[in-house]
Amino acid sequence: MKSNIKKWLAAASLALAPLAALASEGGVHLDRAPNLLRDPVSLQRGAQTFANYCLSCHGALSMRYNRLQDLGLSEAQIKANLMFAADKIGEPMRVSMAAADGKAWFGATPPDLSVIARARGADWLYTYLRTFYRDDSRPTGWNNLVFDKVGMPHVLWELQGQQVPVYETVKNHETGKEEQHLTSLKLEKPGLLTRVADDGGFDQTEYNTRVAELVNYLVYMGEPAKVKREQIGYAVLLFLLFILVPISYFLKKEYWRDVH
Repeated sequence: MKSNIKKWLAAASLALAPLAALASEGGVHLDRAPNLLRDPVSLQRGAQTFANYCLSCHGALSMRYNRLQDLGLSEAQIKANLMFAADKIGEPMRVSMAAADGKAWFGATPPDLSVIARARGADWLYTYLRTFYRDDSRPTGWNNLVFDKVGMPHVLWELQGQQVPVYETVKNHETGKEEQHLTSLKLEKPGLLTRVADDGGFDQTEYNTRVAELVNYLVYMGEPAKVKREQIGYAVLLFLLFILVPISYFLKKEYWRDVH
């Protein structure tokens, strides 16, 4: 099991390394992802988005469908709405696409996403999934602001719509020539979860919420017991502080009473 996790981490690191480099160099600002791990309904929606849009290319072999019952889903709900590439609820979340097809179509086999959130962080994924833009020079027709020349297409484009790059003319002081630098993205065509705002622009609030739920589900997959672990940790600390420490103090006083 440990060897498999190491392989998945290595694959994810190789596939997503360009984004990490940009983030570490300060070239891209990473937006903070909302923490929704204590919201089971939100995690259920994130699991649904993952099954509908991610499982066709990416698997999650360390996550079994029956573990979704911890989120409040019944076995019948899981089978009816989330199990598209498995027959038994105890099976892992396998990818629908063959690895050879993925390598042929995208240039590299799409990595397993079981621990991608632990490898790259929620903020990183949240920013990445919201910064795709149209680029006709790319084989898929898509590029990404934080992952230049990404091989993955924008699978959520129907929900977000189409973004276009906004360039700024900057003079290169070394060469003396003017260069075009991509500075931001503009939503040109709205999707199912974007709408016209009061100022005439587009409001992406609903799409951002859907992405946040998906990212939090990826975080949940990386460590399903995280919330329970933290709760146990807080309970232990409270026990030590309010029960064990006073008992130890009075025991110490009783023990040393006759000595002094």
